[in-house]
Amino acid sequence: MKLTMRVDLGDGPFTVTTTLQTIVAWERRYKKKASDLAAGVGVEDLAFLAWDACKREQIVVPVELDGFINRLQALDVVTEEAAGPFQPAPTGGS
Repeated sequence: MKLTMRVDLGDGPFTVTTTLQTIVAWERRYKKKASDLAAGVGVEDLAFLAWDACKREQIVVPVELDGFINRLQALDVVTEEAAGPFQPAPTGGS
């Protein structure tokens, strides 16, 4: 599962994309499974995913999640992709 999110910490919006490592970090912190996200995603869940994705992309953010949340002006999911073990099949044509 990949989420691309638009984040604004007050300095203008930018996008970040979650990775498998981000999802695992969320599972470990909240003691939930990624499949639980299908039942509904809370705002704190999205904030954590954005915060962790920022850190992994070496974007400077507050050290603690609460500091990140306090600076958030806007947080929107732009796209969501289900990550499977296989690449999409090639399409026919020339």
